[in-house]
Amino acid sequence: MDDKTRLEVEAATYRRLVEHFRTHTEVQNIDLMNLANFCRNCLSKWYRSAAEERGHELSYEDAREIIYGIPYSEWKDKHQVEATAEQKAAYRARQVTQGKH
Repeated sequence: MDDKTRLEVEAATYRRLVEHFRTHTEVQNIDLMNLANFCRNCLSKWYRSAAEERGHELSYEDAREIIYGIPYSEWKDKHQVEATAEQKAAYRARQVTQGKH
């Protein structure tokens, strides 16, 4: 696969991942962190970092809106639920064993 095609495939895969997260709002960020050690907020940070590495200023909130598809505060109001004690304990345990993200 040539570099141009690889880049196009990677971009299409990224867009599909972001759309999947937007569609599956029932999956909470803490679930993602506990299972995969990354979440929508991590993607937002990576997006912002990649933009800045290429000379484009982007606020964290703007990056979040790109990933979430709506302002983060709106997403939280509509979709975020309080984490259970078990989820919080699993998150803390993962931080201890894996380090913070």
